Amino acid sequence: MSAAESIGRRQFRLLIVDDSNIMRRRIERSQRFEELAVVGTAGDGLEALELARRTDPDLVTMDLTMPQMDGIECISRLIAMKPSLRILVISALSDKATAVQAMEQGANGFLHKPFTDRQLNDAIAELIS
Repeated sequence: MSAAESIGRRQFRLLIVDDSNIMRRRIERSQRFEELAVVGTAGDGLEALELARRTDPDLVTMDLTMPQMDGIECISRLIAMKPSLRILVISALSDKATAVQAMEQGANGFLHKPFTDRQLNDAIAELIS
């Protein structure tokens, strides 16, 4: 069963958080699901929290290394706001301790940069199925 079949017609709201404008645009262009609507993009954790309050996302892609507020702290605060939020960490940091820390704060998946469009779409499909 495809991800689209398994989630039916529900519309999922996606918030993209990364300090790189190029990466935010790439993630936005890469998503292949009709069920996903990008509700905002943020360049740091503080902006992400404000956007999350206004847009009530279901899914978040989260970078870890950002100015103002890093991804680990942002994940913790987002999960406190909305425990059902699904978060995919997308980071160049490859040490297992960082991935474990992100998961302990509430992230649901981890994708290493660089990644292919297929890897990104597979990771998102896993979160929404």
